[in-house]
Amino acid sequence: MESLAPFFQPGVDPAELATVNRLSAAWPYLSVFITLFRGGDEEVLMRLLVLRELGSRADAPFWSPQELAHRFSYLNAVKLDTILKRLREGGLLVWDSDAGVYQLSEGARLALASLATLIDFAGDDVELGYLTSQVAAGQAVGQVSDEALRHLLARLNELYSEFEDALESQSEFRIRASQHRLEAVWRWVAKSTEVVRALTADDSLSLSMLNQAQAIALAQSRMLALAGTFERRLASLAAQRVHLGASGLTSTDLAEFLRRQTSASLSALLGDCLWPHPEPAFLSTPELADVAEFELLARERVRAANASLPASAVAPPAEAPELERLLEAEALFQTLSALPQAVTPLAQAVLADSYNETAYRLSLLALLGDPETRDDAGVVASLARLPLQLGGGDGVIDIDHPFVASLSDARLEPRN
Repeated sequence: MESLAPFFQPGVDPAELATVNRLSAAWPYLSVFITLFRGGDEEVLMRLLVLRELGSRADAPFWSPQELAHRFSYLNAVKLDTILKRLREGGLLVWDSDAGVYQLSEGARLALASLATLIDFAGDDVELGYLTSQVAAGQAVGQVSDEALRHLLARLNELYSEFEDALESQSEFRIRASQHRLEAVWRWVAKSTEVVRALTADDSLSLSMLNQAQAIALAQSRMLALAGTFERRLASLAAQRVHLGASGLTSTDLAEFLRRQTSASLSALLGDCLWPHPEPAFLSTPELADVAEFELLARERVRAANASLPASAVAPPAEAPELERLLEAEALFQTLSALPQAVTPLAQAVLADSYNETAYRLSLLALLGDPETRDDAGVVASLARLPLQLGGGDGVIDIDHPFVASLSDARLEPRN
């Protein structure tokens, strides 16, 4: 563990990390893969070739030097010795000095089993098939790896995201390709469904692994729902195809043909269709005039318009006549409030020193008992709430006043 210290931050002990300890415990088997895959591609390929040949003889797993030379007679003798020496130094090939034969080590057998599973999966979806096989194998022997379940769940989520992106692209070609891929990997999804069903029925399964299995089942159900979505989306796109006359071809056929062409063939097909500069033959004079009017006049008019808000200003004071009229209303309210609870002539209540004041007071009497005004605030509402009402007013009487000649014979009466 001391050699790993430079890879970590100061104060972090690699021995306290569970992931490091797990890798360290499996180092005897991991070193086998290091021996196999260290070096150039050609060296790695020849080591795998020799190791697979050594492991292919199940009935007689022991090899004498003469059998090795005969079996690999098609290889260069110097290169073969180098490969065998590398396998012996890496612990993959064990020499039995008593019997004088070679045999594969335990780590070599495990590496060959893993490589056989990986190499045999080809075509549909190597990763999904391999991960499903690992989970199925663990379930069969009662030792399922939580890490294998996580890898399978991640792969299912990646496939679902790819299929969903193809649907959102609205591209018929991408949707068809994704539908074909979904059909190709469906057997692995069905196989993993059987494994997950068996896992969820196992009472001895830990809570974390049970959660992983349920998440895998959910991801599988989402992928199952995509099968119908592909069909509906393709049917919708088929309805939007454009048929090219009576030729029997559609826009999809034309797009498929163009997709298969190279850049050179596309250039030859275009021929003289491309111009070095645009030819706006599709524009007519009225449209050109409208565009020119906007560019030359309307755009400049918008730029020249002043859309700024005016500066703030203090509100002007109230005018003097409004203040005087409010004072007159208060004076009328005081006069009417002091009236006795008896019938009072109108002249006694509203007659003032000037004609304007008298007319203003007379207009305020219309507010007496007004239900819409009495609920408000202020002197006007106070006038409306006075227990008075107008009566009479059929005739006119003469008034001895310098500004008012006559006045209505109405009277103020207490309101019941």
